[in-house]
Amino acid sequence: MTFFRPAKDLKKLGAWAVVTGATDGIGKAYAFELAKMGMNLVIISRTESKLQDVKKEIDAKNYGIEVKYLVCDYSNFDTKARSAIEKELKDMDIGVLINNVGASYRYPRYFHELPREEMQHLMTMNIDSTVWMTEMVLKGMVERKKGTVVNLSSAAARNYAVPLLSEYSACKAFIEKFTTSLNAEYIDQGITFQCQSPFFVATKLAKMRKSFLVPSPKEYVDCAIKWVGYPQDIVSPFWVHALLGWIVLYCLPTSFTVNYFFNDMKNTRKRGMKKDANGGVSDSNNKKKE
Repeated sequence: MTFFRPAKDLKKLGAWAVVTGATDGIGKAYAFELAKMGMNLVIISRTESKLQDVKKEIDAKNYGIEVKYLVCDYSNFDTKARSAIEKELKDMDIGVLINNVGASYRYPRYFHELPREEMQHLMTMNIDSTVWMTEMVLKGMVERKKGTVVNLSSAAARNYAVPLLSEYSACKAFIEKFTTSLNAEYIDQGITFQCQSPFFVATKLAKMRKSFLVPSPKEYVDCAIKWVGYPQDIVSPFWVHALLGWIVLYCLPTSFTVNYFFNDMKNTRKRGMKKDANGGVSDSNNKKKE
């Protein structure tokens, strides 16, 4: 059973692992798990103070590894920003890349309601970051004939349609196709590409509490790390999510699931619009602002 197999010894792929979006949620959990496995780390995010805190936390564990951090705002991943990151990563023995950084809607909306800057933000954060970071590390992996790239996607890309999250789900569907195609291109050269597609995880992005269906980032990564480096190109590592995905994709009528998600997204949209109308104040706590 793939859910019970041991994790690979990822140090055999290279001395360094790179994790984007590494100061919160799944990215931070991956950073700690890779450090525990003995890999040196390059953690990347936009807030230097948070990066420093994560580095201190990992250093305090005394794993005997080196931790470097790079400040990068992936919402503005222009030529200058890409060159700065590429310069720092050049000539490093990178065996693992975790493309975790991404962004979703503030709340579900019809496509015509999205401000143009938000439309561009979704493409830049979800697509540009993954494509360019992959390009930066891939040449070195090809030269060494080993390495693995993990791209975080979403169950939104797996479903037939996700109304009111159309651009987000499309961006994540791009990540799926990008990953599967690259895996086919490079697997014979010793390099694997894997797209991990979770349902909800209790992160700041998801804004959901931990439950049986919603694991903590650590619980998710405890399962996910056992898939890294294996040849499967699209996976749902958390077994509850895998079961949900099987039910949604293969057991329920497509019309039912589309209508269910549409109605659920409509309700969430109403709450988001009401919050916007109140100036960002939550109805449940008028003192709490975004």
